[in-house]
Amino acid sequence: MGIETDILGDWHAAYAALVWQQELGGFDPVGDAPLNRYELAEPVREPAAPVAAARRSAAPVAEPRVDAVAEARRAAAAATTLEELRAAISAYGHCELKRGAKSTVFCDGLPQARVMVIGEAPGRDEDIEGRPFVGRAGQLLDRMFAAIGLRRDSADAATGLYITNVMPWRPPSNREPTAEEMAMMGPFLARHAALIDPEVIVVMGNTPAQAVLGSRGITRLRGSWAQAWGKPVLPMLHPAYLLRNPAAKREAWADLLALQARLRG
Repeated sequence: MGIETDILGDWHAAYAALVWQQELGGFDPVGDAPLNRYELAEPVREPAAPVAAARRSAAPVAEPRVDAVAEARRAAAAATTLEELRAAISAYGHCELKRGAKSTVFCDGLPQARVMVIGEAPGRDEDIEGRPFVGRAGQLLDRMFAAIGLRRDSADAATGLYITNVMPWRPPSNREPTAEEMAMMGPFLARHAALIDPEVIVVMGNTPAQAVLGSRGITRLRGSWAQAWGKPVLPMLHPAYLLRNPAAKREAWADLLALQARLRG
């Protein structure tokens, strides 16, 4: 009887304690230690290595930078004919000038000609027609070389003329090509000269003088023979310059006579 009284007494005490806790708001007795439900749960920590690896794999991969000049060298070297060179230039996509040009201006004249003339770049008329030197400057160029018996429409190598430009695409607003643009097209120009294999090269103006001879200052360079690609090179004033400065035509005539003497000699 004494043991049962103790057990009942403990039960009543425990029940009274439970009722008291419920009155205080504790409805979910779950363990011996108190539980604060307002605390934030501890964040789950993942292993550092897999996370870092995942971040590295998700990072964008930078594409390797293309060497535009090296690409031009490879494309030019692979061309064994003028038509292959024309196709290689047309397919070359690293020069931004191509995007704004209507035509790829490659050449005009007789490929077997003794004289190769190199100009700067197409202008508006050349871009429309797809041939070099067809505007006012081109008409003057034709008259200049006709004065010493050379013509682009001749079928005779002795009297023919072959014409091209440093740049095959027209620069915006007829500006000068940049050094980067000239460097990209340099391998194509050198290959062009190698395929034509002329006796004499004439560079007309500062841009072709820079591209072929590595020098600028055409008023100082003109009339003095130089060497490039194993060929004699004669720098001359550009016909567009002569249109703006008619007095300089006397110097251009002297250069034409020097060219004629070289061909005869």
